[in-house]
Amino acid sequence: MARICQIDIDDTGLPAPTPEVEQERKVAVFDLLEDNSFSLPNRGDGPAPAGPFRLGLAIREKRLVFDIQSEAGDKVGEIHLSLGPFRQVVKDYFQICESYFEAVKRLPPSQIEAIDMARRGIHNEGARILIERLEGKAELDIDTARRLFTLICVLHFGG
Repeated sequence: MARICQIDIDDTGLPAPTPEVEQERKVAVFDLLEDNSFSLPNRGDGPAPAGPFRLGLAIREKRLVFDIQSEAGDKVGEIHLSLGPFRQVVKDYFQICESYFEAVKRLPPSQIEAIDMARRGIHNEGARILIERLEGKAELDIDTARRLFTLICVLHFGG
């Protein structure tokens, strides 16, 4: 039960994403809901809140906000993270994604594969940063972190 059962992205006030960014978002949400690992640590003297969880993602006051609720919709907690540690990796990720989308249109498979390997490396770096930033606040596996990083990029795109 240590998982995310629903994800809501609050993109209020953000510019409309490009078709490529919207596709990345849809794939990340689908993959995340199909397979993820997300739990919260024990709090003080009480047990850890039980999942599954509804997760809301938003950028508020230049901070990344994880709004966590029980499956029934009861507030479980909120995690606020500075966007600072993500800025460079998000920028790098968008630059490599642009190169990748252009490469798919006109380059041979061997060159596309090289760009895709670089894209995956940057994606892994973003996931690693997310896991580090959530340490002691939430526990997640690398695949869940990768999918959440994609959603953070979608939010950051307009943020």
